[in-house]
Amino acid sequence: MAERRVVITGLGTVTPVGNDVASMWENILNGKSGIDIATRVDVEQYPAKVAAEVKGFEAEKYIDKKDIRRMDLFTQYAVAAAKMAVEDAKLVIDDSNATRVGVWIGSGIGGMQTWEDQHRKLLEKGPRRVSPFFVPMMIPDMAAGQVSIQLGAKGINSCTVTACASGASSIGDAFKSVQRGDVDYIIAGGTEAPISNMAFAGFSSAKALSTNPDPKTASRPFDKNRDGFVMGEGSGIIIMETLESALERGAKIYGEIVGYGATGDAYHITAPAENGEGAARAMKAALDDAGISPNDVDYINAHGTSTDLNDKYETAAIKSVFGDHAYKLSVSSTKSMTGHLLGAAGGVESVISLKAIEEGIVPPTINYETPDEDCDLDYIPNEARQQDVNVVVSNSLGFGGHNVSLVFKKYNG
Repeated sequence: MAERRVVITGLGTVTPVGNDVASMWENILNGKSGIDIATRVDVEQYPAKVAAEVKGFEAEKYIDKKDIRRMDLFTQYAVAAAKMAVEDAKLVIDDSNATRVGVWIGSGIGGMQTWEDQHRKLLEKGPRRVSPFFVPMMIPDMAAGQVSIQLGAKGINSCTVTACASGASSIGDAFKSVQRGDVDYIIAGGTEAPISNMAFAGFSSAKALSTNPDPKTASRPFDKNRDGFVMGEGSGIIIMETLESALERGAKIYGEIVGYGATGDAYHITAPAENGEGAARAMKAALDDAGISPNDVDYINAHGTSTDLNDKYETAAIKSVFGDHAYKLSVSSTKSMTGHLLGAAGGVESVISLKAIEEGIVPPTINYETPDEDCDLDYIPNEARQQDVNVVVSNSLGFGGHNVSLVFKKYNG
């Protein structure tokens, strides 16, 4: 059977820069940051003081009150984003198609706050006081499980956990399941709600978080003075379906997903491989999968975490894959505004990549002030840029040496 073409027909997001796609996109184009002093933890205890928290999220708009109490925040974010995406796609899920609708949503860590809350109960009040909902609230696959339950999607139901590449891995794996014919529609992306004492403590001990106390400048990808990432939270979900079904339904098509590349560094538990060797192979694999020449890529939504090694080696990887064309490419890191959403990053950044294609605007890397000789590409400093965007590569890289690249393309019939 020939591989089927797969298009994106719905988008949904909950992010630190807006709790729906329209407000998120507007804020990103305006270079508005969602980073502020962290409120979920006592910052006096940590060297890191800032985080990119979701603000004003109203779970009741999407989920029954009884169900909210049985969901960790990471699951609530995913259900809200998924419902927005399904509505955006005007996809009706009923008995006629439910078994052909899949869900594939990744999370790097799952219910971190639930784990912390229930562990405190265990220590203070004993094992009998631990909630019967502890396990189903905490496990990382429960976002996919709950989205399936809430929307009645009965096709493949899965969750890829690849640390900060989880959202992108899940979209890539979901894309292949539609392409192969396992399902006709799939609700895919990533979600995360990690802003908790344990996560802050762990990443602080690993010296991964920015200790810049100024929220406005803490996340500064590719800038010489970058000093670590800013922890973020939220969810990004897309609806993928066969081109045939999208045309049959008369659905709006945001773009086509044409390539997925995934590699392992086999190098180190947290540091990327020298010169981004694994990331380069992922980009090359994605372009080969898409049948697209490196010279046809217009924009790269970089992983761009604002850590020393990531930004340096991702830049090196781009240069090794694209050669001279690397200097003609637009490259930006929207983590300068959203912070690093860990397992949700690839989901949100896929939505951003598709909006760039739809509107012909590439988002900026804000806080870019001091060039770094190791990072010498065009990072769209500080202001969005209008340009025709036909092909986008979106990169996500995770602890454990996981490298994922997705290729999105303008739909041209």
